[in-house]
Amino acid sequence: MTRRHTDLYLRKSFSLLEDELDPDTVFFLGDLFDGGREWLPPNLRITDNPWQAYGQDYWLKEYSRFGRIYFDRWHRGTQSRKPHQHDRKIIANLPGNHDLGLGTGIKNAVRSRFNAYFGDGNRMDMIGNHTFISLDTVSLSAKGQPDPMTGQPGKPEGDDFNRKLWGPTDDFLTGAKAMKERLIAREVRLQHDKPETDKLFHEALDINDPIAHKLLNKVYISQPDVPSIILTHVPLYRAKGTPCGPLREHFPPSKANADDGEAIVDNDPPNAIKVEQGVQYQNVLTPYVSNEIIERVGDVAYVFSGDDHDYCDVVHRGYTSRWGSGGVREITVKSTSWAMGVRRPGFLMVSLWNPLETSDGKASSTAEKGDGSGNGEVRRGANETLQTHLCLLPDQLGIFIRYAIFFVLTIIGLFVRSVVVVVFPPSPLPWSHFENTNGHVLPMVTAKTQIKTKDDPPPPLSSPTMFVHPSVSARSESPNANGNGLAVRASGRLRGGGSPSRGYALPAQRDMMHADPLDERWRNSSKVADVWIDKGSKRKTKKGFGAVWREFRRSFVRVAGMGLGWWVWLVWRR
Repeated sequence: MTRRHTDLYLRKSFSLLEDELDPDTVFFLGDLFDGGREWLPPNLRITDNPWQAYGQDYWLKEYSRFGRIYFDRWHRGTQSRKPHQHDRKIIANLPGNHDLGLGTGIKNAVRSRFNAYFGDGNRMDMIGNHTFISLDTVSLSAKGQPDPMTGQPGKPEGDDFNRKLWGPTDDFLTGAKAMKERLIAREVRLQHDKPETDKLFHEALDINDPIAHKLLNKVYISQPDVPSIILTHVPLYRAKGTPCGPLREHFPPSKANADDGEAIVDNDPPNAIKVEQGVQYQNVLTPYVSNEIIERVGDVAYVFSGDDHDYCDVVHRGYTSRWGSGGVREITVKSTSWAMGVRRPGFLMVSLWNPLETSDGKASSTAEKGDGSGNGEVRRGANETLQTHLCLLPDQLGIFIRYAIFFVLTIIGLFVRSVVVVVFPPSPLPWSHFENTNGHVLPMVTAKTQIKTKDDPPPPLSSPTMFVHPSVSARSESPNANGNGLAVRASGRLRGGGSPSRGYALPAQRDMMHADPLDERWRNSSKVADVWIDKGSKRKTKKGFGAVWREFRRSFVRVAGMGLGWWVWLVWRR
C-alpha cells in the first residue's frame, strides 16, 4: 500500500510539474532506487547478503517502475514541445549511495549496470549558457579510504588499491577544464550559425610538427562568460553546525539577541546537516575531496546536491569565485517523495538567463567603463544569470491525517443518526397504514398465502397468494344464484384442476383483483383471518442495539460506496 501511494504521489507530482512549468531540462541528483546497491547483478554473489533474493530481475522491475513514473510522462511532453524547446533533456545519470553504495563499499559490477542503463555518472552539459558538471562523488569518496580487503590506510591524494573505484571520476576532473572550453566553444558557434569547428585543411602532418598540436586549440574560448554549476549527490564539506537557512523543514533557524535586534547565529546544529558518516553513507564529502572538486573544475558559481532529503542553503566562503562575492553558493535540494522523512516534499526550480552576443563567449552585459581601456569591465554575476525557487509539493501525510479525522467524524455521525432513527422513528409515509399491503396502495399477489375454504386442506407453502375481498368468500359459501340470477360456483379450489361436477368455470377473481383496501367491511371482516400466512418468511423485528447496528450498517455501506467512488476518481483522474 505504501509503495502504491508513493508511486501515485510521484507520478501525479511529476505530471503536474510537466503541465504547469513545462521545463526544458530535468536533473535527478541520485538515489533513484531505494536498494539498488543490494540488488546484485547475476555475475556477483555475496554469501552474507540478506538481499540475495532481490537480484537482477528485481532491479529491472524497479528500473521499469522508474521509467513509467518519469520517462513515459516526459516523452509524452516532448511530443508536444514548444518551438524554442528544441533540446529538451531529462538527465538521471547521477548515482547516489542507495544506487551504488559509497566509497569502498561500491561493487564495480553494480556501477557498470547503473551506467549501462542511465549513462556514465560523470558528464557535462551546456544548458541556458551555463555549464552543468555532473560528478559521481559517491565513487570519488573512495579516494583516501582504507583498503576494504587488507585494512591498509589510504592516502589523501589517492592510492592504487582503490583507484578502480575513484579513478574514472578523477580522470574526468583532470580534463574538466579543457572539456568545458571545447563544449562552450561548440555551443556558442552553433548559436551563431557557425560550424562546430573551423574548417580544417586536408594535409598530412608529421606528429612532431608544432602546428599539429595547435589545431584543436582553435576551438577553445578563453575565459568565457559561462558560469559553471556542479551537480553532486553528496554535499560539499562544511563546518559542523553551519546553518541551512529558514527554508529547512526539520528545524527553523535559531536566533540570538543582538544589539540591533535579532540576528541569525553562525553555529546552529539543529538547523544544520550533521557532519557524520556510517555504513554506506556519508552526509558530506571530506575537505580534501571538496577542495579538489572546486579547484579542478574552476569558475564554479553554484553547487546543487542531494542526499539529505531536506532543503539547505549555504555559502562556502572559503572558496573564491569570479561570479560573485563571498564564495560559492550550494543548495541541497529536497526529496520529491513523501516517504523520505519530510512532510512537505519539493523540488528546485532554476531559471537561467545568460545571452551571449558574440561568438567569443562574451555576455551581452559585459561593458567597458571610463577610458575604454577595458580595465573597468563589468561582469555579470551569478545571481544575475541564475535564480532559484523552492517549490513545495502537497503534504501527503497531512492529507492522510485529515482522511482519518473525517473518517472518525463520519463514523460518529452515522452512529448518532442510527440511534436517533431507532429511538425517534420518522413519521410514516401516507400509505404505510394499509394492512397486508407491504407498502403498496393496490393489493398485490404474494407468494406464501392462499384462500382457505371449507372443502380445501391447508395449502402448501409453495402455493400462490392473493389478498381476498370478503365478498369473494361470502359468495363461495352459497350455491344459489346471485341477485342477478347468474349462477356462481359453490366452492372449489381456486387453483389446480377442478372436478367436472363442479364445472370448469373460472372463479370470480375480478372481485379479488379489484378489492378496495379502504372498504371498512373488508378491513373489519373476520374473513381476513382465513388467509394462510407463512410466518417463517417474516423477518423478526430487531430492537435495542440490534436495530441501531442494522441501521448503522446500512448507512455506512451507502456513505462508503459514494466516498470510495469519489476517491477512486480523484486518484485516477490524472
